Amino acid sequence: MTTTYAALLRGINVGGSRKVPMAELRTLMTGLGHDSVRTHLQSGQAVFAADHGDEESLAAELASAIEKHFGFAVDVIVRDHAYLKAIADNCPFPAAELEPKQLHVTYFSAPVEAERFAEIDREAHLPEEFRLGDRALYLYAPNGLGRSKLAEILSRPRINKGLIATSRNWNTVVKLVEMTGA
Repeated sequence: MTTTYAALLRGINVGGSRKVPMAELRTLMTGLGHDSVRTHLQSGQAVFAADHGDEESLAAELASAIEKHFGFAVDVIVRDHAYLKAIADNCPFPAAELEPKQLHVTYFSAPVEAERFAEIDREAHLPEEFRLGDRALYLYAPNGLGRSKLAEILSRPRINKGLIATSRNWNTVVKLVEMTGA
């Protein structure tokens, strides 16, 4: 059975380094035997169909192929349409009422427990807020991610130790649901 997935690449094409041209990424993924490979933006989203593997093995396969082809390691998270749709549907914030730049989802490579974030003084960062979901964290940052002090704290290595974590704005969250559902 063929399943449609999104691959989320962490930290590419930012600030002129770790360049991964999307056309080359599509060719590379097609060479791995994936079908219907499409990319979204230049910031590391690819949608593809696969009839083998699971999320973890597909992510490992793609990460290995990227390192071999481009010469540097890239963290990859792969999620299927059902998961991506559930993340969008279960957003604890009123997404339809917010500007997309105010709402972000950080996808994690594994489940996260609330204890990981216990040291964060949530009250001190209001009106910014975060909530946990299934291998995800929802962040409401009313002034955008670039000005968010809470986002800075949430991205610290000790908080994300042992995990791959990559964030997307709400427009991209919705677009990936659309692309994987088509």
